[in-house]
Amino acid sequence: MFEADRASKNLGMRLVRADLGIAVVEMTVGPLMVNGHGIAHGGFVFTLADTAFACACNVDGRGVTVASGADVTFVAPAHEGDLLVATAEERTVFGRSGVYDVTVRRGEEVVAEFRGRSRTLPARG
Repeated sequence: MFEADRASKNLGMRLVRADLGIAVVEMTVGPLMVNGHGIAHGGFVFTLADTAFACACNVDGRGVTVASGADVTFVAPAHEGDLLVATAEERTVFGRSGVYDVTVRRGEEVVAEFRGRSRTLPARG
């Protein structure tokens, strides 16, 4: 799935790891990702977390899995040049639904916490 993800790739994201229920994606905050306060725009941090979430949801080949909702809490600002690493982990899957947690870090410092809810789409006939 990540190979075809033009949006994430155009933001410079790199898939570091994808195993059953786990994915790690990294991105360096570029000059066009900084808001008027001189910090990384939250939408880009959210997008990084969302990409890691999507990779973790789709690594097992169960079918096409999409987000049904997500929440993010921004903990610390990120700055231009920072390498952000998002680690997504499956918490539970029930039926066609799932819950995943993603932590975005700069080094050891937590930048954001994200919780995503997934839904696997029915197979198309």
